[in-house]
Amino acid sequence: MRARGVSKTYRLGEVEVHALRGIDLELEDGEFVVILGASGSGKSTLLNILGGLDTPTHGEVRYRDHLLSGADDRALTRYRREHVGFVFQFFNLLPSLTALENVELVTEIAQNALSPREVLERVGLGDRLRHFPSQLSGGEQQRVAIARALAKRPDVLFCDEPTGSLDYPTGKRVLEVLEQANRELGTLVVVITHNAAIAQMASRVVRLSSGSIAEVRLNPHRASSEAISW
Repeated sequence: MRARGVSKTYRLGEVEVHALRGIDLELEDGEFVVILGASGSGKSTLLNILGGLDTPTHGEVRYRDHLLSGADDRALTRYRREHVGFVFQFFNLLPSLTALENVELVTEIAQNALSPREVLERVGLGDRLRHFPSQLSGGEQQRVAIARALAKRPDVLFCDEPTGSLDYPTGKRVLEVLEQANRELGTLVVVITHNAAIAQMASRVVRLSSGSIAEVRLNPHRASSEAISW
C-alpha cells in the first residue's frame, strides 16, 4: 500500500481543519505497523483513508493495482469487502446475534473465508459460540470483533485503538490475538494508538504530529505481546 502527498481538510463553518498534511507512507505485506500519536494528530483520519472509509482531499493512495483516491463508492466497497478487515475501539457487534452469528454474517459475503467456528476457536472463544454480546466481557467482545475481521481472511487488518476501552490483562490478550494473526496468517496489521508501549510490538513505528509524519522508525528487536506492560 502506498500513500503519496495525502492531505485531508475538513470545513467546519468558515474554519478549515487540516487533519493530514502531505503524508507519504508505504506499507508492506506481513508487517506489524503501529501508527502512534496523540488525540488530534490525524491517525484515525489516515486509517480511514487507507481503509477506504474516507478519501483524501489531495494526494494519491494505491493498494497494489487499486487506485483508491478518486475511486467511487462501489469500488471502495469492493476493496473493503475483498481485502480489508477493521477492528475498532468499540466492538460494533450486533446485540441480537450470538458470537458465532456475528462472525458468520461477514463470511457470507466474503470470498475464500475462514470457518467462523475455527476462527473463534483461534481467538480462544470456542466455548462461547452461542453467547450473545451482553453475555460476554469487554475483552471477549473485542475478540469476537477481531474474529469477525479475520474470518474474511483479509490482506490488511486495520485496528483503531483496539485496547483503548480494555483493562491491562484483557488488552494483552487482544494484542496476543493480533500478533498471532500477523505471524501465522501473514496479515499486514496496522494499529493506531496513543499508547507508546504497544509500539514495542511493531516491526515499524510511524509517529504522527499535527497531521504530519514526525518520525518513521524500524524496530528490529520487536517485543512479544507477553513482554509489554503499560
